Amino acid sequence: MAIYKHLLLALDFGDDQERLIDHAVSMASVFDARLTLAHIVDYMPAAYGGEVPLPDDLQMDALLLDKAKGRLASLVAGLALPDVDWRAELGVPKHGITRLAEELEVDLILVGSHGRHGLQLLLGSTANGVLHLAGCDVLAIRVKDGD
Repeated sequence: MAIYKHLLLALDFGDDQERLIDHAVSMASVFDARLTLAHIVDYMPAAYGGEVPLPDDLQMDALLLDKAKGRLASLVAGLALPDVDWRAELGVPKHGITRLAEELEVDLILVGSHGRHGLQLLLGSTANGVLHLAGCDVLAIRVKDGD
C-alpha cells in the first residue's frame, strides 16, 4: 500500500465540500500527511465562450480569485490539522490542479466526482481531466449531483 505524504484536495465550493474536506482530513490524519486545499478559478473568457468580448477592465477574474482566497483561508483556519495549506489560482481547473500537484510534489489528489455520464461526460469533467493528466494517484470521491 502506498504511503501518502502530501494530499491535495481540489475544491469547487459545491454543496458537498464539507464531505470532501472531512474525507481529506481523515486521510491526512491516517497517513500523517500534509494537506493542501486548492481552488482553481476558471478563467472567465474561456468559460464565457460568447461572441461579444468582455471588457478588460471588468476584472471579474480578480474578484473571483480574491473571494476564493478568502474562502480557502477561512476553511483552513477551521481545520484541526497542524500542517494544512491552501492555494487559489486562476486558470483551467484540470490543468491548474495537476500543475499544483506537480509543483508541490503531491502524492495523492482528491477530487469530487459527480458521476456524470452521456453528453456531460463527453463534454468533460474536472475529475476526469485530472485523472488523465495527473502524474500521481487520484482519488475521485463521489458527491451528489445538485439535480
